[in-house]
Amino acid sequence: MNIIRLDKKEDSKKAYIYKSPIGDLIITSDDDCQYITSLTFDLNDNQTIIKDEEPAIIKRVKKELDNYFTKNSRTFTIDLGVYGTDFQYNVWIETSKIPFGKVLTYSDIAKNISDKKGSISRAVGTAEGKNSIAIIIPCHRVVGSNRKLTGYAGGLDKKEYLLSHEGFNIVGFKIIP
Repeated sequence: MNIIRLDKKEDSKKAYIYKSPIGDLIITSDDDCQYITSLTFDLNDNQTIIKDEEPAIIKRVKKELDNYFTKNSRTFTIDLGVYGTDFQYNVWIETSKIPFGKVLTYSDIAKNISDKKGSISRAVGTAEGKNSIAIIIPCHRVVGSNRKLTGYAGGLDKKEYLLSHEGFNIVGFKIIP
């Protein structure tokens, strides 16, 4: 999987639906259909759902999502295009390295990407909140320092489902060893 940093935000008007166990996911790609640019839980106001022939990249990401949800594959290989600050990009790259069935804390990611003294954990949380490619850039695998599930664009119930799907025992929105 390659994560390409885009020079400008891609506001694709064409959106495709993927029916997942946690509800409909909305997928977009760049205009040339080389990168997935978003995988979100909500349709943007200026997007239109396309129901006709899907580009190859949309078919491919749907197949990879099928494999993830059926546990036939634990990795994604699809190329992604993201737009954000240097800091956000670094957070997303670090997040993309978290393997299936593992979690990191916001503090872990902060330590991995910065040599600054002091905590930038909140800034990491803010960057994770701007991640527009859910599941593939697995911000659901980032938890609080006490192993509590915190913040997720799709809602904590979806984060809980995804982590349970990956083998975690969760009680009261907290990972239990």
